[in-house]
Amino acid sequence: MIKITPFKAVRPTRATVGLVAARAYQSYTVEERESRMDYNPYSFLHIVNPGYKYAQEVTGEERYKLVKNRYLEFKEAGVFIQDEKPSFYVYKIVNRRKQEFTGIIAAMSAEDYEKDIIKKHEDTIAQREDNFKTYVQTVGFNAEPVLLTYPDNDTIAKVIKETQKNFAEYEFTTTFRDTHYLWKLDNEKAIAKIQQEFEKMKTVYIADGHHRSASSYLLYKDEKSKNPNHNGSESYNFFMSYLIPESELVIHGFNRLIRDLNGLSKEDFLIKLDEFYRIENCGEYPFNPAEPQQFSMYLDGEFYSLYLRKTAFEFNTALDKLDAHILYKTVLEPLLNIKDLRHDSRISYVNSQHNNVTIKSVVDSGEYAVGFGLCSSNVEQMKQIADEGLTMPPKSTYILPKLRSGITIYEY
Repeated sequence: MIKITPFKAVRPTRATVGLVAARAYQSYTVEERESRMDYNPYSFLHIVNPGYKYAQEVTGEERYKLVKNRYLEFKEAGVFIQDEKPSFYVYKIVNRRKQEFTGIIAAMSAEDYEKDIIKKHEDTIAQREDNFKTYVQTVGFNAEPVLLTYPDNDTIAKVIKETQKNFAEYEFTTTFRDTHYLWKLDNEKAIAKIQQEFEKMKTVYIADGHHRSASSYLLYKDEKSKNPNHNGSESYNFFMSYLIPESELVIHGFNRLIRDLNGLSKEDFLIKLDEFYRIENCGEYPFNPAEPQQFSMYLDGEFYSLYLRKTAFEFNTALDKLDAHILYKTVLEPLLNIKDLRHDSRISYVNSQHNNVTIKSVVDSGEYAVGFGLCSSNVEQMKQIADEGLTMPPKSTYILPKLRSGITIYEY
């Protein structure tokens, strides 16, 4: 039974929302960040990068305290206002590729995360979890929802459709040419109908935001242990999420770029690769894998197609069927001696939305020796791996939609 709860979001005014909304901090180059803050005093980047005001880098607890100060300044200036009634928020994104994503921003139960009915498919790093927990405890808010996905549901879809007949609270387009819409849903009967449908569900799945959800759970445990009057209704019992139906989730993969061949010659590498793959030299013609267990490779100015030899690999779990895991177990670890996919400096990743031309250009530059293209995984694979209690290798999925910070804020 999934618990989904309305909350009183803190939100930018309609006039400023397009200026406030920001991508994830790490997605900007330093030059992009500074340019946006130079010319846009409303950008949420001013809150999460408070040292900019003093032209210096601020870190740790000092940064967290300044983030809180900048946030309070935005509230005091009337840039942010808080809704009077607990609400769900119907949120729609139409990106430049004309893909549409429509779901519900709501508060989800940290207890459901603890019970593993909010399921994950990625490992998290304990230090990052703890850092974000401390950050939220200090600043007192979270401005970026965790992306969750749920089975398509006709009743929920109908409520969303009815809500969209009303005037949108927000409608704005970003410089990425993505258009964002938000409707406030505070009708108690409609809220109850959505809650009843989620109560019938056994599980929902984290699509993106594993560290934020893990940190929210740590916060819940910490605050609960310190509160002798804990009753389960406190704000720390929940974390902000954006829930979209499974049919709307878009999963891309990450291609792999490797800096060297681990001391092997091109010929020796191909001979060793032959143990696991049927290899075809495509010359200058790029090969695009069309189905699982096919890979493209670019090496020494030529494209290759790789077809996994089924007799050379055992499929015992859902993870064994994941192309990112297959490539790791057959090539990266045994042949190229790359064991730590998260930290080894010899491997880099490029979003598979970038085509083979990107792989070719960086390998031809000499920065990398070989590049591999993978098929994207799908929602069913993600769910099966989560259901079996397994986790995907790092950079297995690049999931859309990508959310903006500062549009709805959950206060603790």
